[in-house]
Amino acid sequence: MSRHGTNSSENDVLTDGAPLHVDLTDTDRRVIDLLVAPQRAWFSPRFYGLDNLPADGPVLMVGNHTLAGGTDAPVLAHEILVKRDRLVRGLAENVLIDVPVLRDALHRLGIVRGNRHNCQTLLRKGEAVAVFPGGGREAMRGKGQKYQLVWEGRTGFARMAIETGATIVPMAMVGGDDIFDIVFDGDHPVMTPLRKAVTGLGLRENLTPPLIRGVGPTLLPKPERFYYSLGKPIDTSEWQDADDIEAAASELQIVVKKELEGELDFLLGEREQDRGRSLRGRVLGALGL
Repeated sequence: MSRHGTNSSENDVLTDGAPLHVDLTDTDRRVIDLLVAPQRAWFSPRFYGLDNLPADGPVLMVGNHTLAGGTDAPVLAHEILVKRDRLVRGLAENVLIDVPVLRDALHRLGIVRGNRHNCQTLLRKGEAVAVFPGGGREAMRGKGQKYQLVWEGRTGFARMAIETGATIVPMAMVGGDDIFDIVFDGDHPVMTPLRKAVTGLGLRENLTPPLIRGVGPTLLPKPERFYYSLGKPIDTSEWQDADDIEAAASELQIVVKKELEGELDFLLGEREQDRGRSLRGRVLGALGL
């Protein structure tokens, strides 16, 4: 299959009426700037490896899902838009897309319902798409599990990359697991009522969110710095002629996981030697102290 996708067909349509390609207006860009400005000011992000993102063609950005996934990922997408002039297409949960007004707003920003069809269609159209193989299970982590990848059996992203000829770019994010403290894990006895509510909604018990706190006893996130790194692109062409696509996807998943773990280790090292990791350190640095 060509790395540049297949010819247009009746299948090249996204669900919910989402646009295949989004051309942001100047107003759209200003709105995005305003939406992300509070996070940028509070978390003072640092970015590495943005040049590793191909300027065009299908790209599957594969990242780790942090406890604050809805907070850190948009900051990276904004930086890529500003510095590389490329819109990263996000995949939203069904509960968000099912709200009509919110759905329209998300579509305007290039975000679509998170399903295999939409992801494959966007890749075949040469878009850059961000995915988090660990999903909700990785986000609803427990104590002592910061920045661990929970990908057991998750090879779907690798198969999609192989089938669409997309380049994979590891996308590491550090900081999102530090802005909240976990008071009780989702499997703690105190959380039993919430676990029952989660299963009552038809969700798996291991998707029960932990009880968290931020600054003091509040849910205001701690102003820990966010760190991002894009790893070297992984060409998936060598897996495209495999006789066993499942075996190929499993092998590619291992390669991507190893590369992403390497990027996470790099960021954790950067964080450890960064005096400006905390707000206090940044203030003291600005004062020359």
